[in-house]
Amino acid sequence: MGYVKDTFKSNADIQSKEIKSILEQHGNKKIEDVTLAQVYQGMRGITGLVTETSLLDSNEGIRFRGFSIPELREKLPKAEGGSEPLPEGLFFLMLIGDVPTQEDVDHISATWARRSHVPNHVFDVIESFPVSSHPMTQFTAAVLALQTESKFAKAYADGISKKEYWSYVYEDTMTLIARLPRIAAYIYRRKYKNGEHIQPDGMLDWSANFAHMLGYEDESFKELMRLYLTIHADHEGGNVSAHATHLVGSALSDPYLSFAAGMTGLAGPLHGLANQEVIRWIEEMCKELDTNAPSKEQIAAYIHKTLTEGKVVPGYGHAVLRKTDPRFTAQMEFAKRHCPNDPTVQTVWNVYEVAPPILEGTGKIKNPWPNVDAHSGALLKHYGLIEEDFYTVLFGVSRALGVLASLCWDRALGFPLERPKSVTTEWVKKFLAKEENA
Repeated sequence: MGYVKDTFKSNADIQSKEIKSILEQHGNKKIEDVTLAQVYQGMRGITGLVTETSLLDSNEGIRFRGFSIPELREKLPKAEGGSEPLPEGLFFLMLIGDVPTQEDVDHISATWARRSHVPNHVFDVIESFPVSSHPMTQFTAAVLALQTESKFAKAYADGISKKEYWSYVYEDTMTLIARLPRIAAYIYRRKYKNGEHIQPDGMLDWSANFAHMLGYEDESFKELMRLYLTIHADHEGGNVSAHATHLVGSALSDPYLSFAAGMTGLAGPLHGLANQEVIRWIEEMCKELDTNAPSKEQIAAYIHKTLTEGKVVPGYGHAVLRKTDPRFTAQMEFAKRHCPNDPTVQTVWNVYEVAPPILEGTGKIKNPWPNVDAHSGALLKHYGLIEEDFYTVLFGVSRALGVLASLCWDRALGFPLERPKSVTTEWVKKFLAKEENA
């Protein structure tokens, strides 16, 4: 890819030396103690990964290379006549560490357009599935089918030097990201639009072309795709899709295999399905109340009912965040500009006013504020993308930007095979007994 690839390697060499120096001087220092609760309960809060692309702060939300969501919306280049950032710019920022110019973004757009052709055998794999198959199942299988194109796998089989791993991972990353919108749109049109496919338009940017292939030509929907694909791209390295991609990549699996692993994690109900659960909760509420515009009092009563039944209010709470997710705020600002009178969008806003005090009042919820999923489904529904099972595929296309940029860094910095130590409960009991006797 020319100068972008060269710039990335130069930056990676500098940082690799810096990390080596840190480990030589401070490798034995403890960042924090690990409790048994953390060991047993999902390793929450244990610092055990380095992810260069983004950092999640409990109060400020996600920062990409130090920039907040509002700063990204201001600083990243935009499409002509548009107001939302282009995901190509965020990818450049995560990869290089610098805010890109318009020329940088145009360069990446053109590169992805050139690499976007999907081999026929990938479509054959998709067609081999029953149309009723979940979109994420088809999407992950298609990514695996693309693995035949892996330059890293071929080069590794030929016996390349470890110093060259990053270069082939980079090439695979660029090709895979380029082809994901075509694959995702093909699955969408196959499953929901009677197989009436739309050919790509190489003159459009990555997000606009995705919208076009899905069948949506509204300029504001293209803007929504640019925003959506930007804000869902990364969420530091500990979430399931990012960690799974990193973990499998640490075994020197190529980017196709690594990303497919991340997508099987994203398909899980506790990770990527949250936005469709939010919209279904709202729809069930409206159906039960027999209105598409419930009052705040009705919403409050329904929230109490949900909690009484032992259920959660989907879209509220986050494992790390302790304030309103800036990604929620970005979508709310988009909605105020493009669809302020949509009944479902207005319901999302009313839930936002009503839910936090109720959740906080239970005394059991650390974070009563909305996350990104609390709003995205309503925006997609507004534009007619009503097929909720497909929402996770949109998430997956976006998440490729962050996890694959991070995978490039993993190989450029020579990160090793990930292999944490595990123990048995019997070992824990003996350890505790030894501590008591001491």
